[in-house]
Amino acid sequence: MKNTPLLLFISISFLFGIEQSFQDGVSAYNSRSENSSGLTAQPDQINIAIKAFNIAKQDPNHEIEASIYLLRCYYYKGKFVSQTDDEKKNIFNLGKVLGENLIEQYPESVAARYWYLVNLGSWSEVYGLFAAAKEGVADLMKEHSEKIIEMDPNYSDGGGYFMLGAVHLKSPYIPFVLSWPSNDKAVENLTDAYETGKPTSAQIVYLARALYKDGQKDKAIKLLSNFIMQPLSDDEPVEDYEQQTEAKGFLADWK
Repeated sequence: MKNTPLLLFISISFLFGIEQSFQDGVSAYNSRSENSSGLTAQPDQINIAIKAFNIAKQDPNHEIEASIYLLRCYYYKGKFVSQTDDEKKNIFNLGKVLGENLIEQYPESVAARYWYLVNLGSWSEVYGLFAAAKEGVADLMKEHSEKIIEMDPNYSDGGGYFMLGAVHLKSPYIPFVLSWPSNDKAVENLTDAYETGKPTSAQIVYLARALYKDGQKDKAIKLLSNFIMQPLSDDEPVEDYEQQTEAKGFLADWK
């Protein structure tokens, strides 16, 4: 029993360290766009966040929340920090695997499903169509998007609707193989996302793309023309810059 006070002290110190790591991770993640330029973000803060959340998720009290932050970090690093395809493949694969494990452990977590899909979509972009088809990415995106809508249609400003609309928009229609993608469904779900909560920059751009594909050119152009005049947000300047850059490209092609 002589060691009881020492063990108690060690346990308290460990838990305090975990809590501090979690708070450090949140602070670094919130500063992820510090010193960014256009589409390029600096690695310092996001790397600090990833290290901190990997420590914090060792505590059962922080495991799910820290892991979801990790999914967000992996997406951001892969999208805006990593410079080579190999770096992007590695980081998005970490997000894909972590997301799969989280859904298995916490099937009722809407956030785990959503951020898994964010990483999975990016994973499919860097690994290519063959790898995405082999993994059944389109069907997985559809399945989990529908589950998110069922569980919480308001999550992330209609994030489930957005994901479902995006997969309908981007997936090719292949008779007898992939017969469910529909631009009508893309317009429907992306409109639902746009009208749920505050429209995100990605929701605006994807809705405009679906409207243009549907023959609603004037409406699509008006939507993007208004969007590119908006200032970048304080919370997501790099993400917004990416979408405004894409919007300007579409407008140049459509006009």
